[in-house]
Amino acid sequence: MSQGWHEYALHVLAAFGALYLGKLGVGLLFSAAKKLVQGGGVNPTKYGKWCVVTGATDGIGKAFCFEMAKKGMNVLLISRTESKLVDCSKEIEAKYPSVKTKYLAIDYSNFDKASQDKVAEAFSALDGGLGVLVNNVGMSYPFPLYFHELSDEDVRGLLELNVTSTTIMTRLALPVMLAQKKGAILNIGSAAGLHPNPLLALYSATKAFVEYFSYSLNTEYASKGIFVQCHAPFFIVSKLSKFKRPSAFIPTAEDYARKALTKLGGEPVVSPHAPHQVASYLMDCIPESLIQSVSLKYHLGIRAKGLRKRAREEESKKSK
Repeated sequence: MSQGWHEYALHVLAAFGALYLGKLGVGLLFSAAKKLVQGGGVNPTKYGKWCVVTGATDGIGKAFCFEMAKKGMNVLLISRTESKLVDCSKEIEAKYPSVKTKYLAIDYSNFDKASQDKVAEAFSALDGGLGVLVNNVGMSYPFPLYFHELSDEDVRGLLELNVTSTTIMTRLALPVMLAQKKGAILNIGSAAGLHPNPLLALYSATKAFVEYFSYSLNTEYASKGIFVQCHAPFFIVSKLSKFKRPSAFIPTAEDYARKALTKLGGEPVVSPHAPHQVASYLMDCIPESLIQSVSLKYHLGIRAKGLRKRAREEESKKSK
């Protein structure tokens, strides 16, 4: 009798084990499909005639301006330096004569009520509607550091540029898009927000905010015709990343923007560059403790180099 019961228990455990593995396998397949397929491909002009891009004169922001113009969107460029805005606007109109541009000089490190009113006024003056808002402006660490090693200015900047600007710009755009009953908001996050990042703790946290904020808003406003998406790329050639040359894994900003628009209207969190998609999926399959251990070791090495470079620069200033 006891032997029969023992065999029965083993069969039950085996059945539960098979169910668990089956569920795990289905979950992994579903995760892979979301990471690797991502959907999208909606033409941005479906949402309106104007695209607004923050951090518009460099890197991903500038690339988005040109890619949107290529698609037939008029572009409102927002950045801090007026001379760069003028030059970038002229470049776009020279390359795409049928496209209109406007610009607005805003310092997002001091995004006060007066600046917010300027943005709201600019939004209301867009003839043909505010179709797409690209919240791109942001900043990172000078190099990986322990949290207590960041300056007060670094901490304020990370919160203002990565969190406050995205939040307020979205808040200013939503009433306009709700009145139109359509619109799209693209928030540029980072793969650093998909998993905790030791020695980039605050940057990682601000980008995790962007991911959750975007995903929640997409569900919240889908029935009202508004699409919200977070982009979570790994490294891209830009001043922010400090990578200067592209590779198979590190695309140029122009290549990234082009691929990004192929995901418009797809999953709420995307990594448009194919190698980034694969890397993101593989990281989901690795134990978090291992990711944290490798990340810490990698960032400690970069921190050591950064501190040495900073010491050399300070020594050079003293000698002058």
